[in-house]
Amino acid sequence: MNKIKINLKELFEQTAKLDKLPEYIEKALSLTGEGNEVTLTGQAPIWLYLAVAHVLHGKVVKLTYSSPVTGDVVIFDHNPF
Repeated sequence: MNKIKINLKELFEQTAKLDKLPEYIEKALSLTGEGNEVTLTGQAPIWLYLAVAHVLHGKVVKLTYSSPVTGDVVIFDHNPF
């Protein structure tokens, strides 16, 4: 199991576009693989965070959100150990 950090700001250029959401999701999925622990971070619209978190559920073991303000916040953890 790997620990992977995805900066969502790196999935798009200057401004995230809703019509490019499938492209962003595809990029996020290609970075995560399956069964890993993933941390989402970076400046991005909330809709992008929610969409990526939704598609990662069932693909990754643990999903965490991290920001300088909140620190690490566990979104879900399906690791039985």
